[in-house]
Amino acid sequence: MTTADETYLDLALSRSRVDRLARVRTDDAELAALLQRGSTRVIELRADTAAVLPDPPRLLLRAPRPEDAQGEVWFLGREDGVDYVAVTVGAGADARQAPGDAADGRAPATGATTWVGLREVGADLDDRDAGLLTAATALRAWHDRHGHCPRCGAATQVVQGGWLRRCPQDGSEHHPRTDPAVIMAITDPADRLLLATGLPWSQGRLSVLAGFVEAGESLEAAVVREVEEEVGVRVGHLVYRGNQPWPFPGSLMLAYRGQAEGTDLRIQESELRSAGWYTRQELAQGLREGRLTLPSRVSIAHRLIEEWFGGPLPGHGPAVPR
Repeated sequence: MTTADETYLDLALSRSRVDRLARVRTDDAELAALLQRGSTRVIELRADTAAVLPDPPRLLLRAPRPEDAQGEVWFLGREDGVDYVAVTVGAGADARQAPGDAADGRAPATGATTWVGLREVGADLDDRDAGLLTAATALRAWHDRHGHCPRCGAATQVVQGGWLRRCPQDGSEHHPRTDPAVIMAITDPADRLLLATGLPWSQGRLSVLAGFVEAGESLEAAVVREVEEEVGVRVGHLVYRGNQPWPFPGSLMLAYRGQAEGTDLRIQESELRSAGWYTRQELAQGLREGRLTLPSRVSIAHRLIEEWFGGPLPGHGPAVPR
């Protein structure tokens, strides 16, 4: 492991301006008052999408409505005296907008709304909205998958503003879970980049290698193990580059660069469709011709590839708003 001069500071899903204010989560009176304040702003979630306004893309943040109190309300935090909460709506819901609703807590919202997921819009939102939607998406995924107590199977109750589920039978408490995963840009002695196609992907879709950290394993050990398991290559000279949440459904991606000690690949067929070493010219040509595709700008994989490439990739804009 070697040190880097700097790490990624502007990853699309690592940006936020809102103070999460954990102390408010345990204050039932304060949580109840949130929906009574005209200044509170509400994010509506429909499955894994939120209502987004165009030009520039931004969340539709509306004022509270009486029906919000009938369902789960998740407290996301506060900025400049404005509280932000998330609520879930049914599959057939429209993003209704009242004349007094605001897109940013200050100005009235205008323009047609669309329901868009974090993967599609996360890189285009500003810091505040990116942080809000990332947290709300992570909470939604966790609640969807953890409705019952893992100890006794009883249905759990949502408390602490959506940040805890409590079992009414045995009293156990369960917090949102995040699973660490490493993702790595591996180069060979000729500075070619190792890119692979996962089994579920179509041919030509490429990314760097990634994998979950196992129990009792360090991050660096996970990088070495995953690369050797998936392509049979030993790596060293690891450099940590940064991290960002990846709530699909609940990971934290920790990025590294590394150098391969050999170039012969032994592909793990249970995980990968194909893998190979790419020069910058080969990758650029494949992207321009449409034969190759890469992860979206919202992903840390895109940033790792872009850093190795030395600038914006053909057909791709900046990773986050400038």
